[in-house]
Amino acid sequence: MDTDDLEPPETPKGKPDLQMMSVEQLQDYIAEMETEIARVRDAIANKQTARGAADAVFKV
Repeated sequence: MDTDDLEPPETPKGKPDLQMMSVEQLQDYIAEMETEIARVRDAIANKQTARGAADAVFKV
């Protein structure tokens, strides 16, 4: 038997193994993801606002 067979399979970088997490850990993970989604949506809104302002300045 190869010792590699004893090691748990690796999960892709940055992605936790959801099967190994408890319900509480999964709920915490969802909360973290929702916080990150809100942060990204704010960044998108800021970029759209800046782009709208730039378009208004350079409108011919």
